[in-house]
Amino acid sequence: MEQPKVIFLDAVGTLFDVKGSVGEVYSQIAQEFGVTVSAETLNTAFIKSFKAAPPPIFPDAELQDIPQREFDWWRIIALNTFESAGVLKEFSDFSAFFSELYIHFGTAEPWFVYPDVLPALINWRRLGVTLGVLSNFDSRIYSVLQGLGLREFFTSVTISTQVRAAKPDPQIFAIALDKHKCSPEAAWHIGDSVVEDYHGAKAAGLRGVWINRGK
Repeated sequence: MEQPKVIFLDAVGTLFDVKGSVGEVYSQIAQEFGVTVSAETLNTAFIKSFKAAPPPIFPDAELQDIPQREFDWWRIIALNTFESAGVLKEFSDFSAFFSELYIHFGTAEPWFVYPDVLPALINWRRLGVTLGVLSNFDSRIYSVLQGLGLREFFTSVTISTQVRAAKPDPQIFAIALDKHKCSPEAAWHIGDSVVEDYHGAKAAGLRGVWINRGK
């Protein structure tokens, strides 16, 4: 197998993931605002709310408006999560709660890096392979990568909210490739979603690699 010129990696579920569960983080911060609800209930509600949300792309947004659009996109998911869990009305100030939650997920605190990631990144760099992040994440990816000590490994970061296309759309892969002036055949994409990462990459002409984190 020929060595790729560029390897793109998905972010959440591939490079890093939430400690425990999203429900646990939501539950802990809700507790600080006087709202008690189980992590399990919130996690189930979150998964349902997240899956029902439209892709995080804002085709009509000006570049400077994207951070606010990202914030609003996640706010609706959080609102629906707590509504579904039956505790939304218990918040005296949901906006203050959500602002804290949103900032928290932009830090390293709620995340952990998978143990195989750092050795792989170091090895690829040693082999002279260029690396990029390709994710349906939002602008907080930069501070998260920085906080987790991963930013230095990546020459490019391509996220759906900034390029107006989300995996598995071939467009987001094309934009990422263009940053490296790389043909699809010379690139790999590694991710934990069979549909978004593996099939998405293959449809765009890249070598798709599915990483099964055993969820």
